[in-house]
Amino acid sequence: DNAHELLRVFIDNFSDEIPQVQLQLLTASVKLFLFRPADGQDIVQNLLSFATQESDNPDLRDRAYIYWRLLSTDPVAAKEVVLSEKPLISEETDLLEPSLLEELLSHMASLASVYHKPPSTFVDGRTPLQFFPPANARATLSNETDNAHSSEPESEPSAPPAAALAAAPPQILDIGTGTVLDLSTPLAAASPAAPVIDLLGDLSDLSLTQLAYEAPKETWLVGAKNQGMDISGTFARRHGVVYMDMTIANQAMSAFGNLAIQFNRNSFGISPAGALEVALIPPCQSVAASLPLNFQGAVGRMEPLNLLQVAVKNNVGIFYFACEVPFHVLFAESGNMERKVFLTSWKEIPPTSEVQAVLDGIRADATQCEAHLQRSNVFTVAKRNVDTCQLLYVSAQLTNGLWALAELKFNPGSQSVSIAIKSKTLDIVPGVQQAFMSILRSAC
Repeated sequence: DNAHELLRVFIDNFSDEIPQVQLQLLTASVKLFLFRPADGQDIVQNLLSFATQESDNPDLRDRAYIYWRLLSTDPVAAKEVVLSEKPLISEETDLLEPSLLEELLSHMASLASVYHKPPSTFVDGRTPLQFFPPANARATLSNETDNAHSSEPESEPSAPPAAALAAAPPQILDIGTGTVLDLSTPLAAASPAAPVIDLLGDLSDLSLTQLAYEAPKETWLVGAKNQGMDISGTFARRHGVVYMDMTIANQAMSAFGNLAIQFNRNSFGISPAGALEVALIPPCQSVAASLPLNFQGAVGRMEPLNLLQVAVKNNVGIFYFACEVPFHVLFAESGNMERKVFLTSWKEIPPTSEVQAVLDGIRADATQCEAHLQRSNVFTVAKRNVDTCQLLYVSAQLTNGLWALAELKFNPGSQSVSIAIKSKTLDIVPGVQQAFMSILRSAC
């Protein structure tokens, strides 16, 4: 009954446990969640997040992803797999004919021991092996052995499937090092970018769906200066929709009600996709609100481009504040540019529309950064190694259709990443650069 309390004792020091203990704790937390979702939700959320985003143990990370996908795609199947009874280990050699068993023992390192059939039954042109049993058993098994070798199989079993040949990876033209295009050296193509994964979107009991980078909440409205109306929030992109996640606190002595929100025209046409669904807020209480947004509002250039001016109304009055929408939530799922188009676009954009910088404080390696970027809709088009450095060529598309292309250069042992960003609209480059910085720093 108190399994969740016992697990919490170990989970507090989960990162310090040895890998074997971590694997068992992860399995135990998933079992607890499947048995009692209410008690196990927070535990499995924390462990799956740690194992997939912070752990460097491949076994732990792989098992966490397997559990994650099981829980997201089919909870019933997850129960059947995780909570299934272990099969009873039994001895079945006594079910085989003695002559067949003796012959299979001579083929222990072949498929015959897997199929429990002599090689002659599934390998064309194979003649039965003449097997001579031990002298003390030769007399009793001679008749059975003769019958076994002379008899024909009752049915012709199907041949085992042939191993598939691994296809050589395709190649594209080299994008070169730095910002100079070199068309003389082949470049191994990057694996096609996977779509954004909705791992747990179908689970009503589990809210662990945010894999992309999410900026911490900031204070937007200070209650002491706005009649007790205090708002902090951030922006996040989930399942292709941008949300304005807020914590609205009432620091006044009377209740707040009749809340409504409105945006001024902005550079990307951001507007509320629905009403602000917040009930009455009692004094000294706070509520969480998640407002879905769309990009169908009035457009007007702001400075900086991602500035958003907001008005919030309640039964006391109207309050105004301004915040900046981080560029990483403006990266659309359609930003995976084809390799040929990338190469052509890179060549067409002049050097005057390129910005180079060095991003510091990046502790993750190139593989981790690539995965973290992809979860935020920054897609790898190609990658290559030059000496000891690894280069990534990525693309991203903003919700208004503008493209940004970038080259990332990772040096082994360094916490700095060199970046070159190109775009036909140079005004978006500072915001894109800041988005790359935030995403890569959060990858470690």
